[in-house]
Amino acid sequence: MKYYLDEGLSPRIAEILRQAGIDAVSAHEVDMLEASDFEQLEYASSQKRCFVTRNRNDFIRLTVLFFNESRPHFGVLIVPHSYPGDRFSFIAETLKNYALSHKEGTVSYSIDFL
Repeated sequence: MKYYLDEGLSPRIAEILRQAGIDAVSAHEVDMLEASDFEQLEYASSQKRCFVTRNRNDFIRLTVLFFNESRPHFGVLIVPHSYPGDRFSFIAETLKNYALSHKEGTVSYSIDFL
């Protein structure tokens, strides 16, 4: 499982995940800040990474678009707003557990919730 974290999530989460042995990168680290949602998902797909975001509605819509256009897609994982954004370790631990239970990654065009 490889993650690409949206800019709305702290890059600290990606750092914590890497320390735990999970392949994760943040939009903050790859100069993708202020890229459009489409560009973010396209980047994640080009890197064969599951896209992690709190932005549920836009990425559900984009997943349907990617499916309809047969664009590459490696899944979207939604972090609910009930998870406080400043609880980096908690979010990272939850993502780590998800990755460990999905070692082969997510199914193309899938949308899942933590």
